[in-house]
Amino acid sequence: MPFAPGLLERPALEVAPLLLGAVLTRGAISVRITEVEAYLGETDPGSHAFRGRTPRTVTMFGPAGHLYAYFSYGMHVCANIVCSPEGEASGVLLRGGEIVAGVEEARHRRPTSHSDSDLARGPARLTKALGIELGDDGAELGRAPFDLEFPARRADFNTGPRTGVSGIGGGEDYPWRFWMPGEASVSPYRRHASRRT
Repeated sequence: MPFAPGLLERPALEVAPLLLGAVLTRGAISVRITEVEAYLGETDPGSHAFRGRTPRTVTMFGPAGHLYAYFSYGMHVCANIVCSPEGEASGVLLRGGEIVAGVEEARHRRPTSHSDSDLARGPARLTKALGIELGDDGAELGRAPFDLEFPARRADFNTGPRTGVSGIGGGEDYPWRFWMPGEASVSPYRRHASRRT
């Protein structure tokens, strides 16, 4: 199903499962999304936007259908798809996926991968394989070089705690990680690191 920004103008908890099986393209490389996490902005203690608008999070407060790209641990770029009406700072972290086009280029970008299923297995690996950089923060989906195509039918999925989120925003009270069962490109669950998204 072709990309329509209106599909993203709803809370991250509704958008997250819709993105499973969707294909995100940047240039010649495409990834089928198999794992995501939902973040609800200023009401979510696990979100970068929990403390309000800052120069870093301004994209999250913008319109749906844009990428929020940021440094994680000061060295890796990760990316969220901004959703909800403008001003709500809701987003879906892209945690894992399967490269379905441009595999050779993805292998070149990720030479340490042990297998093709590892190329985009994890949020920093996914952005590296696609070539997403910090300068892509605010990029609009549906406009070159980015495109997003939703699956024809909703994928089956499991839910569980968000990985690597410490404090009140982590744990069983926030089962906001969504993944497609049986997919080799889904990243392993890691409990309670000091990361916010």
